[in-house]
Amino acid sequence: MKIDKDVFREMVKFYGEAFHLPPLAAKIYAYLIFDFDRKGVSFDEFVEIFAASKSSVSSNLNLLLNLNIINDFNKIDERKRFFVMNEHYMKIRFEEIIDKMERELLILDNLKKFRNTNCEVALQKFNIYTNLFQKNISNIKETLDQL
Repeated sequence: MKIDKDVFREMVKFYGEAFHLPPLAAKIYAYLIFDFDRKGVSFDEFVEIFAASKSSVSSNLNLLLNLNIINDFNKIDERKRFFVMNEHYMKIRFEEIIDKMERELLILDNLKKFRNTNCEVALQKFNIYTNLFQKNISNIKETLDQL
């Protein structure tokens, strides 16, 4: 598998920060993104590639599996497990973002009802903020429907 080292480093840093992943988990995920043919990478290959202990690789793979960021499979003629990135993860991630935004909208609506103000400035700011949420939710949903 060919890897661009500079892009790999950028991806490790980005995904580590974005998904709050430990360094080895971010490296594993970034490495799997380069598996364009989705052949999968075995546990032993990860141990060798990253010169990491089996327990470190195992715990980081389990973390990524539990987060649904990657999937595993077995080939019919082999006992080894192979790992690939979850091709549906981006959709799952954005569905979670939509859920959080919708929950925040409900909280804000309840707060607006509780405050019960007639202050035009406060109501205008609230409307701008909730409209931003609604537009982004709608935009993300439309895009996800196209995937």
